Amino acid sequence: MTENAIELVNITKTFGDVVANDCVNLTVKKGEILALLGENGSGKTTLVNMLSGIYFPDSGEIFVNGERAVIRSPIDAFSYGIGMVHQHLKLVDVFTAAENVVLGLKGGVCIDRKKLAVKIREIAEKYGFEIDPKKKIYDMAISEKQTVEIIKVLYRGANILILDEPTAVLTPQETEKFFDVLRKMKEDGKSIIIITHKLNEVLAISDRVAILRKGRSVGVVETRTATAQSLTEAMVGRSVSLSIERPEVPLTGDRLTVQELNCVDHEGVRVLKDVSFVLHGGEILGVAGVAGSGQRELCEALSGLQPIKSGHIYHNDGDFSEDIVGKSPFDIARMGIRSAFVPEDRLGMGLVAGMSMVDNMMLKNYHESKGLFVDRKKPRMVADELIKRLGIVTPNASTPVRRLSGGNVQKVLLGREINSNPSVLIAAYPVRGLDINSSYMIYDLLNEQKKKGVAVLYVGEDLDVLMQLCDRIIVMCGGAITGVVDPRAVTKEKIGELMMRHENDRSEEVAG
Repeated sequence: MTENAIELVNITKTFGDVVANDCVNLTVKKGEILALLGENGSGKTTLVNMLSGIYFPDSGEIFVNGERAVIRSPIDAFSYGIGMVHQHLKLVDVFTAAENVVLGLKGGVCIDRKKLAVKIREIAEKYGFEIDPKKKIYDMAISEKQTVEIIKVLYRGANILILDEPTAVLTPQETEKFFDVLRKMKEDGKSIIIITHKLNEVLAISDRVAILRKGRSVGVVETRTATAQSLTEAMVGRSVSLSIERPEVPLTGDRLTVQELNCVDHEGVRVLKDVSFVLHGGEILGVAGVAGSGQRELCEALSGLQPIKSGHIYHNDGDFSEDIVGKSPFDIARMGIRSAFVPEDRLGMGLVAGMSMVDNMMLKNYHESKGLFVDRKKPRMVADELIKRLGIVTPNASTPVRRLSGGNVQKVLLGREINSNPSVLIAAYPVRGLDINSSYMIYDLLNEQKKKGVAVLYVGEDLDVLMQLCDRIIVMCGGAITGVVDPRAVTKEKIGELMMRHENDRSEEVAG
C-alpha cells in the first residue's frame, strides 16, 4: 500500500503563451503537513487548483492513494477525498454554520438540523474546533468563518486538505490554536497542503517544504533541516536580506488629526468608536487588529468613502488645515489635499480588473481632462515607467490587470497611488498574499515615501512585520483603539492581548 496520498507526475498547465506549471513532480505523504512555497506567479495556486478541480492539466498525471485520478471539477475532487479552503472564504453570510456546511450537497430540500448539528459537533470535538452550528455567518469572527470552511470539507469526507493562506487574518493566539487543530488532523492520518508566505509558520507547522520557481519544482526539503534564509534563497534563486528597514526620519508636522471619530454601518451598528490619533509626516503608523475590528472602515473614513456620524478628520498640508468630514473623494481632491489610498480590495475597489494598466492609471485623474477626448500618452508613459521601476511582470501595459499575479497587481495599485505624489498614504494590507520578494519591495516603497516626509498609515496582519516596519502601532478591537504602542518597547504577545481587549478596558498609551 502506497504511503503517498497524492503524487503529481509531470504536470503542465499553460494559459496562452504563459506556462503556469512546467512538468511539476510532487508527492504528499499520508499524515503529513506539506508547505508549498514560491513567489507570486510561481504556479502554486494553479497547481492546487488542478488538485481541487478548478483547472484541468494540459499534460501529466495525478495519482490519489496510488491510483490514477481524473479531476475535472470540485465534485470530482471531493470524490477522491480532496477539499480546498480558499484564502477568500466562500460562505453565505445569511446562512448558519450548519447550513453552509451542507450547502450544495444532494439530499433534497429538507435538512435534519438536529442530526446535522450532532455530526458537526462530533467533527469539532475530534479535532478541537470551537463552533456553534446555529450561529449566522455574519455574526462570526474571521477565525470562526474559517472553522466553518474546514468543517465543510471534513463533513464531505476530505482526507486531503489544501489550505490557502489560512493564518492571514488570525492573531498569534488564534494561529497557535489553529496549528494545534492541524496537528490533531495530521495524527488522524489527514494529509495537509498549506500555502503561506509566513516562513516562521512554515518552519513551525510543516514536515516538508515543496518550492516552486517560475512554474517549475526546484526541490522538496525536510523542514527540520531548513531555515528562513535557506527557504527564501530557494524561492528567489539568490541571496536575499530578511531584515526590514526602519529609517530614522525627522517628523514634518501633523499631517492627519483624527478626533473622536464615530461611524455606523447601514444597520445602525457603530463600527468606529471614538477613534482619535495623530499621523505625522515622516512616520509609518501601523494599525493592528483581528479582521473586522474597524480597520477597513477607518481607512475608508479617512478617504471620504465611509459615512461619518460624528468627529473630525483634519488634513494638514502646508499652510492649510481642512476638516474632510462629509466630503467625497472628489471633493477632497478638489480641495488640493494630496491623499492616496491603497484599499484592501485590489481588483474591486482599487483597480478595474478588465482594464489595462494604462486605463487604470487614467482612473486617478481622468476627470481633469478637457474636451471629448482623453490623453492616453501620459498615462502610458507612467505605466511603462512603473513596469521598469517596480519590476512588474506583464506582457505590456495594455494587458488587463486581471491577468497579472497578485504581487504584480499590488505593484500596479501602489505604484499608481505613489505616482500621485501624496502627503498622506493609506495602505490597507498591501502585502497580503504576496511572496517575500514582492513584500520587501513594498516595504522599500513605503520607506521611500516616509523618507520624503509622507505620512504613511499601514494596516497589516503580520505582527512581526508591523513591529519591524512601523514607528508606532495603533491596536484596534471592536472598532475602538485599545492601545498605542512603541514596537521597540513591547512584545508581540502584548499586542495580541490588546487585539482581543474590549474597548471599555482600553488604555490611551502603552509602552510609549
